[in-house]
Parts: sequence; structure tokens; C-alpha cells
Amino acid sequence: MTTVTTPLTLRPPLPRSLYVETTSRCNSKCQTCILTFGGREPAEDLTWPRFRQIVDQFPALERVLLHGIGEPLLNPDLPRMIEHLVARGAYVLFNSNAISLSRARATALIDAGLHELRVSLDASTPETYARVRGADAFDKVLANLERLRDIKREGRVVRPRVSLWFTVMRDNIEEISGLAALATCVGASGIYLQRLVYNGLGLATAEQSLHARLGGREAELIADTHAAATAANLDFSASGATAPEISLTASPDAKPWSACRRPWSLAYVTVHGNVLPCCIAPWITAHYDGIVLGNIFQQPIEEIWWGRRYQDFRQAIQTDAPPEPCVGCGVRWSL
Repeated sequence: MTTVTTPLTLRPPLPRSLYVETTSRCNSKCQTCILTFGGREPAEDLTWPRFRQIVDQFPALERVLLHGIGEPLLNPDLPRMIEHLVARGAYVLFNSNAISLSRARATALIDAGLHELRVSLDASTPETYARVRGADAFDKVLANLERLRDIKREGRVVRPRVSLWFTVMRDNIEEISGLAALATCVGASGIYLQRLVYNGLGLATAEQSLHARLGGREAELIADTHAAATAANLDFSASGATAPEISLTASPDAKPWSACRRPWSLAYVTVHGNVLPCCIAPWITAHYDGIVLGNIFQQPIEEIWWGRRYQDFRQAIQTDAPPEPCVGCGVRWSL
């Protein structure tokens, strides 16, 4: 990764990648999630009219992620939203805990044309799952995924592609060794490790983070899991990095934020219409108002995207004094 040397335009074209928070409600109490400890905005589902008010402002959408701080499956309009975006030619995916993935909902997602379902697991045993994710639902999640696998086989369809996602921290890293077997069992095609985004709440602490602190035991676990995944013909990677171990090692760049392109390439819109620079900032910042760059229900996206606040944010990220949530970030967090 290299530091930006040529300033980027402050008025890029409208993004073709979009995060739409379809709900700010959840049925888990994850000990690493800001929603468990109060959240950023009032709990609410995104209505169909407001969904259309958001996505219709983006003329060319190539990739849409229908998640934010909340569980997408709780929104009853989710299949309709997926179908609309697929009809527009977008690649559609979302992260989910899969607790509410009933037979009816699984069938609806398939019929809507969902491309990819990313399942946040964070454990390979019921005990650790309950402790980390705050819900006694490990066996239910696996059963739901097995049923989705069977429905796909019966219908002879390959979509949605399913992958298992695991936020790595000291309290659960020993359990990555069980991921390959679980993925094979439920019909998942890949395993992805994520860095812990920590903010001092619950288990989301610097002490739990393995970033830049990867020891011999942790490296061995990752290597063994990689080998097991390869033997099972599973993808094994990390969000925002070319390999899991890279995601967990320190950046050699003194200014890792300077290589970030999210404020130029994508937008994140919350249930309440707030436009944020990325999906990571609300998890890190202590000053939420400082990352709200506009509200799409109050002004058109062009005014926000090319407005002064967005331009100032893009300008700052190219300096030695980046916006507050970007200081400890970089380019290896991407979801």
C-alpha cells in the first residue's frame, strides 16, 4: 500500500456502490456491537417508499449492500428491495445473523435474486456464540443455513452464495479451527475473517483486538484453518485484505487512511437518511454528528455528494490530519 501523492478530485462522479441500512433493529445482543449499547439512531425499519427515495437518486448502481447497524431479515420489505435492485442490474448482498432465516424467507430471497448472503457467526460452538453474540441461537442458525442449502439444491439454483464471517478477537480465535467443517456442513462456499472494530464497549476493546498483535499461536491457528479450507475447496480470506494474516498485521504505512477510496467510491445511507462516508465510521467515532455528511430525505444526493462537508472530508483524508474515525482505520476493514 502506498501513500497518496497526487490529490484526488473533491467532486467525483456519483457512486455506483451503495450501502442501504434496511433496519436499525436487531434480534441479537452482540457484545461487539454499538447497537447493544444504545446505537446511533432510533430503531426503525426502512419503508418501501423511503427505500425508493434513496436508490432512485443513484442513476447507475453496480453493487448494493442492504445492511448497516441492524438485522436486515427483520425488514418485511427486504425481498421486494432485492428484486428491485436486481432488476436494475445491481449485484445485491447483505450481512445477516440468519436467526430469522425461515423457510419462507429463504425462498423469498432466492426468488428475489439475491446474489450473496454473508452470515456473521463469530464462533464454532454454541457456548462461545451465546457469549459473544448474546443469543442462544447457534444451532438454529446452522439449521436455517442447512435448510437454505437444501432449498437451493431442490431448485437447482446456486444463488445466493453463502459465506461465514468471523470477527477475530482474543476471546474466540481458538474457534476458527472449526469453521471449515461448519462451512462444509451448511453449504457455505467461503470463510472470511474480520478485524475487530473496537470502541471500548463490551468486548469491542483494544485488549480484545489482535490487530498488530498476532502471536505464534494465532498465526498457527490461521495457517491451520487456511489449510483446512483449502482441503475442503473453500475460499478463505479477510475483509479488505488479500489474506487473513494481512488483515491482522500492522500497516507499514504511517498514514494508512491515505489509501482509502470509500469517500470517492461509495455512500452509506442509514434508515433515517443520514449519509455517512463508510460503514465503519459509526462503529469507531465518539462524535456521530461529525460523520453525518447530509440527509438524503432532506436534500438530493448531488447536493450532499458534491457539497462542502463531503469535499472537506475528502480533503482531510489526504492530509496528516484526517477525520477522527479515519485515524486508526486504513483500507483493511472493508465489509
